[in-house]
Amino acid sequence: MTEKPEQNDLPEDRGLLIVDDDKPFLARLGRAMESRGFEVRLAQTIAEALDEVRREPPAFAVVDMRLEDGNGLDVLEELARLRPDARAIILTGYGNITTAVTAVKLGAVDYLAKPADADDVYNALLAPPDKKAPPPDNPMSADRVRWEHIQRVYELCDRNVSETARRLNMHRRTLQRILAKRAPR
Repeated sequence: MTEKPEQNDLPEDRGLLIVDDDKPFLARLGRAMESRGFEVRLAQTIAEALDEVRREPPAFAVVDMRLEDGNGLDVLEELARLRPDARAIILTGYGNITTAVTAVKLGAVDYLAKPADADDVYNALLAPPDKKAPPPDNPMSADRVRWEHIQRVYELCDRNVSETARRLNMHRRTLQRILAKRAPR
């Protein structure tokens, strides 16, 4: 277990924008980052996030890649235009090389898989520019990553098992068995 980071490590400008359409996750991460000394603003849509960035560009940002009204890369692009020194990270349940490269080109300092631990987010935001954040102490297992992906697609399909099975290219009964089980560790 990692120790809680020292608030002394924070720069003077502690403004942090967190953008995610998962309300419970957004609230939890917001509280966790406030307890670590950040001045947190929350947004659930690309439109809200762009308004926040244009109103007062934050020093830090944590942006979900896929939101209901668009792509988190749009927020990164606007933040980079208005505040090139901002440190941003992308959170996603759908990691792939192309979006990771694009996010880094737009100024992201890291790319984390959801659900990310608050300590991992904190360490990624404050990592020295010439170094990567240390790897997580307890990364998700491959089974957990698979389960998270299936759950995300299931939610995006409005909890429709048949549609989810079709999109995941798996048999409906197999999906039902997976959904009936508890999340792996």
